[in-house]
Amino acid sequence: MKRVVITGMGIYSCIGKNLEEVKMSLYNGKSGIGIDPERKIYGYRSPLTGIVERPVLKGVLDRRLRVGLPEQGEYAYMATVEALRNAMIDDMYLENNEIGVFYGNDSSAKAVIEANNIAQEKKDTTLIGSGAIFQSMNSTVTMNLSTIFKLRGINMTISAACASGSHSIGLGYFFIKHALQDMVLCGGAQETNFYSMGSFDALSAFSIRTDEPAKASRPFDRTRDGLIPSGGAASLILEEYEHAKARGANIIAEVIGYGFSSNGKQISEPSPEGCIVAINRALNDAGVDAANIDYVNAHATSTPQGDAAEAQALDKVFACHRTPISSTKSMTGHECWMAGASEIVYSILMMQNNFIAPNINFEQPDEYSKNLNIIPQTIEKNIDIFLSNSFGFGGTNSALVVKKILD
Repeated sequence: MKRVVITGMGIYSCIGKNLEEVKMSLYNGKSGIGIDPERKIYGYRSPLTGIVERPVLKGVLDRRLRVGLPEQGEYAYMATVEALRNAMIDDMYLENNEIGVFYGNDSSAKAVIEANNIAQEKKDTTLIGSGAIFQSMNSTVTMNLSTIFKLRGINMTISAACASGSHSIGLGYFFIKHALQDMVLCGGAQETNFYSMGSFDALSAFSIRTDEPAKASRPFDRTRDGLIPSGGAASLILEEYEHAKARGANIIAEVIGYGFSSNGKQISEPSPEGCIVAINRALNDAGVDAANIDYVNAHATSTPQGDAAEAQALDKVFACHRTPISSTKSMTGHECWMAGASEIVYSILMMQNNFIAPNINFEQPDEYSKNLNIIPQTIEKNIDIFLSNSFGFGGTNSALVVKKILD
């Protein structure tokens, strides 16, 4: 079996548009949540969202490439540019070497709705525009990234709800571990436009704590009243260890375990048992015990049912070890299809800089979180191995174990 390392990272999120900005936000417990007035006009119950600035790509990307990029594709492009630069991969390398891509994406609502609106208004589908098909397909991110960066390896979109980004890394890890690829771009992207989240809002899934947006996302806290939608993109370069050494890459961390499961229950019902299976599978794959985990980046989205299920699972596996736990969604909101990838980036930034970012707004534990060692304020901490959880609708569960590279 091959070793799988991370040699590049890139991030574009509501708490920062690059690694340095995001690192500072994590350390300072800075929230990226705000109010979108368009959501109220559209009919949302909650106007709260992660505020992500759209990048200006005119003059950066050729128009022929921009025309097929949806919003989340723009974020993925920005994150990937940073990840490739971080990995010391230039245009010449891309031209002469095979790189695969697994990227999480599970919606492209804006492109679909806008194309439909044009057709209905004009009664002529030829006026929709040539880029609409490429923006509206669920595989839009991988098809665009592979075209822009000339990627010629495995090319696949992972559509697994809020575990999409995590599963993309898990599959990249699997392909490299089994010598099917030497290098894979992995990540997750999430659109933030108001079209994309109306159906979630219809379920009353969102917090309505609009008086203090920065305090609305409250993972594990007794007073939580729902999640905050958010988005952006995160990209990671996964690479076979000897391949990375041979090209003189800066090795950031090593992926050592991937676990997965499906709950097999009602479509939106979380399951402590399903969480535990994924976590234990990841630990077993990594060859480590729960006691060896220095930090857990929890999935916890700030919903009563989801947080309770995960807390029960974490209690069974980690409570006796007093493992430090936090949910970075307290600052970012729920980045959905992106979250499983961005939270690996967030956790690696903590590992590189010897701190644990806080689970902000954690003031009153409930009956499920009271036994957990949840970190409410930034602490200095050496992290050698961490675990990151991601769970999604339909009962899909993913867990990743990553360790500091020592040799």
